Amino acid sequence: MDILFRGGRVFTPGGVRQAAVLVSDGVIAAVGPEGELARQAPSHDTVDLAGGLLVPGFTDAHIHPVQAGLERAKCDLSELFGLDAYIAKIADYAAKHPDKEWIDGGGWDMSAFPNGLPHRDHLDFLDRPAYLIQRDHHAAWVNTRALDLAGITKDTPDPVDGRIERGPDGAPTGVLHEGAMDLVGLLTPRPAAQDLDDALEDAQRHLFSLGITGWQDAIVGSYAGSVDQLPTYVSAARSGRLRARVTGALWWDRTRGLDQIGDLVERRAAADGLDRFKATSVKIMQDGITENFTAATLEPYCLCGGTGLSYVDPHKLKEYVAELDRLGFQVHFHAIGERAVREALDSFEGTNPANRHHIAHLQIIEPSDVPRFAALGVTANLQPLWATHHAQMDELTLPYLGEPRSSWQYPFKDLLDHGTRFCAGSDWPVSDADPLQGMHVAVNRTEPGGSVHAGYPTAGTPFLPGQRLDLATAMAAYTSGSAWINRSPAGVLEPGRPADLVVLDRDPFALPPQDIWTTRVRMTFVDGEPVYESS
Repeated sequence: MDILFRGGRVFTPGGVRQAAVLVSDGVIAAVGPEGELARQAPSHDTVDLAGGLLVPGFTDAHIHPVQAGLERAKCDLSELFGLDAYIAKIADYAAKHPDKEWIDGGGWDMSAFPNGLPHRDHLDFLDRPAYLIQRDHHAAWVNTRALDLAGITKDTPDPVDGRIERGPDGAPTGVLHEGAMDLVGLLTPRPAAQDLDDALEDAQRHLFSLGITGWQDAIVGSYAGSVDQLPTYVSAARSGRLRARVTGALWWDRTRGLDQIGDLVERRAAADGLDRFKATSVKIMQDGITENFTAATLEPYCLCGGTGLSYVDPHKLKEYVAELDRLGFQVHFHAIGERAVREALDSFEGTNPANRHHIAHLQIIEPSDVPRFAALGVTANLQPLWATHHAQMDELTLPYLGEPRSSWQYPFKDLLDHGTRFCAGSDWPVSDADPLQGMHVAVNRTEPGGSVHAGYPTAGTPFLPGQRLDLATAMAAYTSGSAWINRSPAGVLEPGRPADLVVLDRDPFALPPQDIWTTRVRMTFVDGEPVYESS
């Protein structure tokens, strides 16, 4: 079947231009003048762009769709803000689900609480244990029943990779950070295989509605109480239910060392030969987040001291990465603090750039490390939506970081000026999966209108505006850049590529920069077949 996309502009490697696109049997056949392409395929169907923009399907290079789908089916707080709103939602959910053994879910925001910390007392009105994951997935809020079931008391030691939040008397207050989450999380009911299948299908539908036709799942394994999603992806790919192009980043168990390499090789082989899914990346989480002082920093945090956690011994990290690199794995790092970024970069010294290693989040980069990305052939995996003034940034992050470290955050333009390759993602469900909202922030460094933080007093003030990107660079990160990191054949609008395409309802390049966020997806195609159309 031939389809002619006409009546608007297209985003190509050469830039945005007025052109039509001819798709034949699911592949881009030609890009050029409408009349010429119409003559090539006289019996074509037509998609009228109506003055909008045609772009390659977006690829999210750091996302957690199965976890997001599970959380959407539970007590989902992600669209709310504030203790009163959270308690009302939790109470309503508990009333509607009287047979549930646990009240679980998540999406609460640290900035909704003094010092970023809720309390178990807030949840003790429930007649059941509660386990609610924080929006960033680096902490959990639990009630007294849950603590008692886990046997957590003032005498319980902190795990090596986490912390039990405590009151002045040493008693647990109801927040479990990082590795301490598992003390309760592993007691919650395990989802059945069907639950995981349903979660993936729900997530895929949602991502198609945002124009996302491929992604890298940033944790395929068991972490923070989650279950291994590898069988879910393999099953969905074999059955044809998985339409998106997906790479799974296999979880590196930080309690183990090189002895897990054989397991990772076997897990990679489980996806061999599948068209839509491969498990060729390995995810190493090197530190936590700044707001709970677990991000690894070079100098102590202001107000509270300490320099965070390196979850994998940096002296052993280079050996681990070298072996993964030798075996042809791509290494996908989580690194928030400047020490973690440096440890990740150090581990890539001498590795093969052809394996397309990348570091995600990159909240703080010590300036002397910025040129090392391009020099080592390491891709910067951006989550632009976080680079704004919002409550968590202004009230928690900035006071804890101080200067000059606060000014080292999300240095996108500095990385670009040094020739760094970009890919981009959302970390959904940590934050909104919409790539167009991320592009808005990358260009403006301000909150998109309509966001949960849009009414915050400094939301309209650009955050480190010298680090802005132009829209073409930001869009390329979400298309060709992220497709490249996944070794996907899609992501570029040129002949011979799969027709994974997105029709936008307007041309964001023709809008004032502050209005980029108003752009919406009208239609999404995978291999030339429609998988989403707005109503």
